[in-house]
Amino acid sequence: MPHHHHHGDDHGCHGEAGHDHSNDITPALQSLLYKQVDFDKIVTMNESEPKAGAAIVKKTWDQRLDEEPQLESDADEQLLMHVPNRPDMDFSTASDLAPTQTISVPQSLTGSQADVIEMPLNRALWNGTTSITLFFEDNWSHGEEDVTKVGYVGFKGDFLALNKEPITFLYEAAANPKDHTVIQGVDGVGKTIGTGK
Repeated sequence: MPHHHHHGDDHGCHGEAGHDHSNDITPALQSLLYKQVDFDKIVTMNESEPKAGAAIVKKTWDQRLDEEPQLESDADEQLLMHVPNRPDMDFSTASDLAPTQTISVPQSLTGSQADVIEMPLNRALWNGTTSITLFFEDNWSHGEEDVTKVGYVGFKGDFLALNKEPITFLYEAAANPKDHTVIQGVDGVGKTIGTGK
């Protein structure tokens, strides 16, 4: 069930004059991965308006409750949004592949009751993620409505740059002590190892 936080309904909570929630969004802003998304490469299949999928991902945290832009499905209720790097993804592939994680999205409220629903993920499954595909397989209409609507998609997490450069290292199967300099103050240490003394 989504948490609803209503402002301005004089219910006297907190008992503090001048109380505000300006710091409430700070943790959300600190962990948004907005700057790591390549918006021009987002592909959404079955969208009624071209680039609507990319447009809802481009929404900033401050714009998350704005009604426009909105992503709507076209031919049926399914939507497939791909934030690169797997170019071969289509509805058939999405249906056949085992999902990394399946999420059941609760039915949301609309209008003044609208709220952003945060969907926590299993962090261990997403380490090293370089792309993500969202497959909205169905909506809450139970087959009565062919249009699925999505108003905001944001990604939160900790960004860690991947090192794609090869790592060079030297492995010595049998180290030759004469190839290495002696560390000062350890002369004679280890000379009796393996000699039976």
